[in-house]
Amino acid sequence: MKYHQKSLPKKKMIIMVPYPAQGHVTPMCQLATALVHRGYCPVVVTPEFIHRKINPRDENTDVSFLSIPDGLDEDGPRDFFAIEKAMENDMATHLEHLVRKLHEDEKDGGGNVVCVVVDLLCSYAIEVAERCGVPVAGFWAVMLAAYRLIAAIPYMLHTGLVSETGKCCCSHSNHGTPQFKGQICIVPGQPKLGPDDLPWLIGTSAAKISRFKFWIRTLDRSSSLRWLLVNSSPKEEEEEECHDHEQKIRLINAYDQEHYPFIFPVGPLSKHALTCKNATFWEEDMTCLDWLEKQRASSVVYVSFGSWVSPIGEGKIKSLALALEASKRPFIWVLGLSWREGLPQGYLERVSKQGKVVSWAPQMEVLRHEAVGCYLTHCGWNSTNEAIQCMKPLVCYPVAGDQFVNCGYITDVWRIGVKIGGLEEKDVEEGFREVLEDGKMTESLLRLNGRIMGKEASLSATNYLTTFIDDLDKS
Repeated sequence: MKYHQKSLPKKKMIIMVPYPAQGHVTPMCQLATALVHRGYCPVVVTPEFIHRKINPRDENTDVSFLSIPDGLDEDGPRDFFAIEKAMENDMATHLEHLVRKLHEDEKDGGGNVVCVVVDLLCSYAIEVAERCGVPVAGFWAVMLAAYRLIAAIPYMLHTGLVSETGKCCCSHSNHGTPQFKGQICIVPGQPKLGPDDLPWLIGTSAAKISRFKFWIRTLDRSSSLRWLLVNSSPKEEEEEECHDHEQKIRLINAYDQEHYPFIFPVGPLSKHALTCKNATFWEEDMTCLDWLEKQRASSVVYVSFGSWVSPIGEGKIKSLALALEASKRPFIWVLGLSWREGLPQGYLERVSKQGKVVSWAPQMEVLRHEAVGCYLTHCGWNSTNEAIQCMKPLVCYPVAGDQFVNCGYITDVWRIGVKIGGLEEKDVEEGFREVLEDGKMTESLLRLNGRIMGKEASLSATNYLTTFIDDLDKS
């Protein structure tokens, strides 16, 4: 992958706007790769700080990359709320200028912008594309079940399941105060969620309310979309075999209200083991692979909480460090330099023979390795798919957002992992023991891998992408 400075393509250009985070840029780049093979010329647009971070392994790609200013201070925070403010106040103006320029160049024999694909978390870009008169498709980077949960917010508000601030209030106490009792299950067949597991319930009370407003605004903007491409397999939720493609589309959309987009499950995009798949923001420590060669088969625990470890906190990092040491199991732990200050004194020296602590790992290569026995994860969607693809059972410690939905499927529906309640020594060791000694979990992984990663699932995802492209060409 390369920051292309060459002239942009002349035909069938698709502008792609991912949310500026590793877990969203990666699947958008994977989708871009799939579109290249359909004759399109994708142009991935990110804010400058992301554009600089992308660390390619392969410079040979037909995907182009452009950046726009975000208006944020160079040394300022780039958390969820800072990025939201930047998208609404600065990036929208710059993106509109870019889209208009690329679209209008067509009149002078330049590019032909046929569509803008927008990550729903960047809903500002939906309005930009509409103002520019360009067809726009939504993109959902995670599991379809998580989208269904977000799309059900109007229903939850109407039925009183959640309050106007997004707090669960299914029942009332004797004093008439809204309280939540029990669990939520919006769509039949989905695992139940607890009162703190909804995707917007992160951080302080004010933060939770702001996130809930963010999702309501996102739903309002996305109601104008005709298409929604989802990084999910139609096989994840199917309860019965259905061989008619049009009927499958109707089943996938059965639970969605009429004013929401038409859903096309084109994933999991991690199967596109092509150049864009390896778009990372950090340099990968390839010495992991040499270290793994010296370990026994299925003995190593791989630990990674993705690119967003901050909600875990320094105290839990210390607890996990001691738990890994006490387990006596070999491990690879992905832990950024800024978080190592919280490690116990002398820790890295003590565990130097037992484990390997790295800032970033070549995750797919690590998970594929026969020495790795299980994966301790936050249940991010990309990591979940990669674990299924590489047939590794999961020890789950979800932290925020869609991770609780993913964890529910991992543990209760697919039965390919266990959830632990904390990162203390007892919790961690019990989790390791259960997944490494449960033969049925291996069988479940084999079946699930075949169902959502096999030839039939790939054909189904391809058919959905073809249906979208055919509809786009007619628009």
